Amino acid sequence: MPLTKELMRTYTDILKEELIPAMGCTEPIAIAYAASIISHALGKEPTKLTVGLSGNIIKNVKSVIVPMTGGMHGIDSAICAGVISASPDKRLEVLSALSSADVEKIRIYKESTPIEIYELETENAFEILIEGTYKDSVVSANLAKRHTNVIFVKKDGAFVTDKYVREDDTVEKESTDRSSLNVKDIVEFADTVDLKELTPYLERQLYFNMEIAKKGIEEEWGASIGKTLYKMAGGDLRMLARAYAAAGSDARMSGCELPVCIISGSGNQGITASVPVLIYGEKMGVDKDTLLRALIVSDLITIHQKTGIGCLSAYCGAISAGCGCGCGIAYLNGGKYYEIAHTLVNSIAILSGTICDGAKSSCAAKIAMAVEAGILGYEMMKSGHQFYGGDGIITKGVENTIKNVSRLAQKGMSETDKEIIKIMLGK
Repeated sequence: MPLTKELMRTYTDILKEELIPAMGCTEPIAIAYAASIISHALGKEPTKLTVGLSGNIIKNVKSVIVPMTGGMHGIDSAICAGVISASPDKRLEVLSALSSADVEKIRIYKESTPIEIYELETENAFEILIEGTYKDSVVSANLAKRHTNVIFVKKDGAFVTDKYVREDDTVEKESTDRSSLNVKDIVEFADTVDLKELTPYLERQLYFNMEIAKKGIEEEWGASIGKTLYKMAGGDLRMLARAYAAAGSDARMSGCELPVCIISGSGNQGITASVPVLIYGEKMGVDKDTLLRALIVSDLITIHQKTGIGCLSAYCGAISAGCGCGCGIAYLNGGKYYEIAHTLVNSIAILSGTICDGAKSSCAAKIAMAVEAGILGYEMMKSGHQFYGGDGIITKGVENTIKNVSRLAQKGMSETDKEIIKIMLGK
């Protein structure tokens, strides 16, 4: 039975909401965005800042290098870069307003400005509460749940929120309901959607994410996981897919200034869901429409898994994206619902439960293994092999297995998440 127009519209809107560009790891960039609101609203660089962050944001910002800062890393660097940028209109590309001449300004500001950073007591995995002062003027801002979701901005006690919420930010405040996502309908959507509206978003995702992957292959970034795999590949398609996906993360985690198209608020997930599909598609010589439809499968299946897990958690999101890319590769090879569902279940069984211990160089290695799990899940299915209900967290039916992963991540790993944060903070 064909999908309803309403469901087709919903799935289209989900992709348009998700596939947005960001420069740098999204958690430090969200902090920079919040800080840029403060300096913009004050009209001056604040002389004092107080910044409250949810534990998961602290975890994801502690070790990653912030773009456009000359190699600075950590929370205070992200705050200072955002203050100097003072360009909240650019949102997750806020640091693109900076130039090389601003690096010294950021350094001086960082050394001379009191910045208090503390962990927020909040039920939200993602939340930022920031306050800046200049003379007698005070500006505060609150972002929660999503990276550009501005809850409020106040200047000297008066709300000025409307100045910092664009008309299309209604997407961020009331995002399209993702509860309708399911594997069967995702495949049907990919088969039948008119690509005209989505093509600019999908092509941008492929272009941005492949460009940063190439950068990671060509240059030394982080631990050079992608470059190491590339040297080992010898033309092997499976290894090349892993290498390029990992290389994109190598560059991104190490402060590369190229933008990435994100998924579920994560550039690493955006890279993982797209780059291996492009590598396979180009090697197979598929036409453009088939490539874009396979990318839709990978993207939406990644989003479907992450919807139940949440934006930030102890469960490594790259695993969900690796499973998603395996499904996209299955689609490239002619797979439909049966083949894609079995690919996904196989992939989930392999690496589920891999921890997220923050954004850093080792994310690239996890991405390489996540892509391997996705591809192995497909190769198992193609060979007539599979994992069955009762094998660990695998349950009969792909949707039931996805629900089990959500339960594992949200309930089972909640204490793990707290302990990871304590370890990383030296508590």
